Amino acid sequence: MKNDLEPFFNPKGVAIVGASTNPAKLSYGIVRNLSQFGYKGKIYPVNPSAEKIMNLKCFPAIQAVPDPLDLAILILPAPAIPQLLEDCGKRGIKAATIISGGFREIGTNGLALENECLRIAKTFQMRVIGPNCVGTMNMGNGLDTTFIQGMPSIGGIGFISQSGAVCGGIVDHVVKKNIGFSHLISLGNEADVNETDMIEYLGQDQQTRVIAVYVESIRDGRRFLEVGKEVGRIKPIIILKAGRTSSGAKAVSSHTGSLAGSQAAYSTAFRQAGMIEVNSLEEMLNIALVLDLSPVPKGNRVAIITNAGGPAALASDHLADNNIILAELSSTTKQELRERLNPSAQVENPIDMLGGAGADEYEFALKEVLMDPEVDIAVPILVPQALVNPAEVANAIVNQVNHAKKPVITCFMGLESIVEAREILVDNKIPMLDYPEKLGRPIGSLFQRIENPDEITTIEKTTRILFDNKKIAAWFKKFDHQEVMGEYETRSLFDAMGIPVVAGDFAPDLKTAQQIAERIRYPVVLKIVSPQILHKSEIKGVALNIGDEKELNTAWNSIAKQIQAKNSNAHILGFMVEKMARPGLEVVIGMKRDPNFGAMLMFGSGGIFVELFKDVAFRFAPINRNDAMEMINETHAKQLLNGFRGQPMADVDALIDNLLRLNELVIENPKIEEIEINPLVMYPLGQGVLALDGRMILS
Repeated sequence: MKNDLEPFFNPKGVAIVGASTNPAKLSYGIVRNLSQFGYKGKIYPVNPSAEKIMNLKCFPAIQAVPDPLDLAILILPAPAIPQLLEDCGKRGIKAATIISGGFREIGTNGLALENECLRIAKTFQMRVIGPNCVGTMNMGNGLDTTFIQGMPSIGGIGFISQSGAVCGGIVDHVVKKNIGFSHLISLGNEADVNETDMIEYLGQDQQTRVIAVYVESIRDGRRFLEVGKEVGRIKPIIILKAGRTSSGAKAVSSHTGSLAGSQAAYSTAFRQAGMIEVNSLEEMLNIALVLDLSPVPKGNRVAIITNAGGPAALASDHLADNNIILAELSSTTKQELRERLNPSAQVENPIDMLGGAGADEYEFALKEVLMDPEVDIAVPILVPQALVNPAEVANAIVNQVNHAKKPVITCFMGLESIVEAREILVDNKIPMLDYPEKLGRPIGSLFQRIENPDEITTIEKTTRILFDNKKIAAWFKKFDHQEVMGEYETRSLFDAMGIPVVAGDFAPDLKTAQQIAERIRYPVVLKIVSPQILHKSEIKGVALNIGDEKELNTAWNSIAKQIQAKNSNAHILGFMVEKMARPGLEVVIGMKRDPNFGAMLMFGSGGIFVELFKDVAFRFAPINRNDAMEMINETHAKQLLNGFRGQPMADVDALIDNLLRLNELVIENPKIEEIEINPLVMYPLGQGVLALDGRMILS
């Protein structure tokens, strides 16, 4: 347990500095909330102009507050906060929450003030939440240092948010739906304590079974990735990133750079840490509710019990989208259902008991499917009818769930008529969702926990590739003065790395080109070499399948003339003359260095269509063989590599070997900002790969 964060959630005494006697003030709301939800520690309002607030004795300054005291809530204007922090430090307080705004979020002056607060906190070894936050809640002991109206019931969901407003909306929502939380944590500007600290804390908290996180940015990406992996092995982490449409850093050369934008980096980090990324707060809450209240199933086979066919069809579609299948009910189960249900009922899965089905039918059908060894998860769906009482159906479900070890996730459509049913189900730890098309992600996320959590985010040692370091060092010494490099420069680096490159050489003039072509033998390829041109095919700077010297001369002159006409600023150094490679499957491997998370490796379908199809997968270095294989399996290219429609199997081992070579290169050489091999041609099993083109940017 991170002991330095413990006072934020289990303090023996809390001082509210800036507490007001005015019920309309936020600071009064904090005193009220601390007093009304069962918190047993001491509460000390600090206000030199008042004697009492809500029958609590006021103190003139933090120095006058008696022990026990280990948490201070600061809610005075921003300019007063640095002195208050210093007073807290001298008083011996090790945890402070700054509710006040007026810091980083308002600009340069506010940032300077925030940095001063951080400096003071470090001087006294004090941890700080905020500034510009709404505080924290611990449902287990009734601690509420926020001014939010209401407190969720006790449950297993720990919620972390960089936005205080999101916290307020979430509380109002979950209180209405009776969804239980362990903690609610507003972080604000994160001058000190950040989301990674809190994920680590909740990962060790016994009350928290699921961690839900709302973030707008992550500052220390590497630590976030490491902590996320560790905690994700123990309990699920659900994450919602705002600002997903941000364009991020603009690529300056490679396809990898243009595809590896800021959101791709965040999503890659979330996936690599084993987190569940969602697109909305509603989706986050639904998944958290199911993961909190449901046991882990043994498989992914679902039985749907319903009184309406349409909702069951919608649920089936969305379950299938999340790798959940409809169970094939046993003949015994179908026979029992056929004998007891309406003669017109559908006893195949989904089990449609028709509109008049009541509590007795639901209880019987649920009992049968839970006993069926072919069923792993049961999903009762109810559409309220005039003659059916949803609360009675809820009680019937409870009767069976109390005897079952399989997950039961319910869907009661509607609003007004299902309020009591919702209370019954959630009080009995049975998750209830309100639309059938919302069942897929939560149940799919539950299914992901079937595997041993250690296997979900297994942390293995990176497979090390040995290079000829002298060759690599010599290459960097030769080209260190350049920032942007194309195939002419990179092919010698790839060769030093042990990546096979197509036979060929650089020709500064036509006579040299003729000599190279004779040496490597026709047919050959001619490629323009210019510092101003990296995407050669886009400006027709490539001539393929040149069969003899006459064709070579024609292509040389034609390309040079055409390039000068299109781009008079292009300085043509010469041409690459290369052996025409035999055809194979074209893929791309590359890396872009993200400023937050580090080197982000890419694999995908290659060639000229890489940005059109965007069939790519990413991982942050360092990676191992399992990571590389996962990258391949996430793309549609996997089907082609595995011998699509009778084609030969590709040499996947050679592809993985070269991904690991690239991984090693970018780890050992942080000056590389971007690098790409496109296309990397893959040949049948045992025949390896061949790099046909490359580009790179150095910082």
